[in-house]
Amino acid sequence: MKLLIVEDNARMRRMIRQIVSDCAEQIFECADGAEALTIYALNRPDWVLMDIEMEGMDGLTAARQIKSEFMEAKILFVTNYDDAAFRKSACEAGAVDYILKENLLDILPIIQQ
Repeated sequence: MKLLIVEDNARMRRMIRQIVSDCAEQIFECADGAEALTIYALNRPDWVLMDIEMEGMDGLTAARQIKSEFMEAKILFVTNYDDAAFRKSACEAGAVDYILKENLLDILPIIQQ
């Protein structure tokens, strides 16, 4: 499985990487949505683990653009925002699911389906 972690906080990227490393053959990382578009197009990962709030292009915008070009993209939002409006926006952007950073272990059952 190939994964793309899109997170502007390097420490959080490392934590996510540690959690998913046993189930991934390749892990790509970047710090904003614009980079995510390029990396996705070049590598076509099986899953994108994406933050919402980032400098530059935010995760919702990036998800919309990835999904508009690659309908098969599977995006999981990993965020601090436990907010109904953000959840709705994530769903509208094409996300498969939405989890909170305080529950990082919830990533595994989702991507291993």
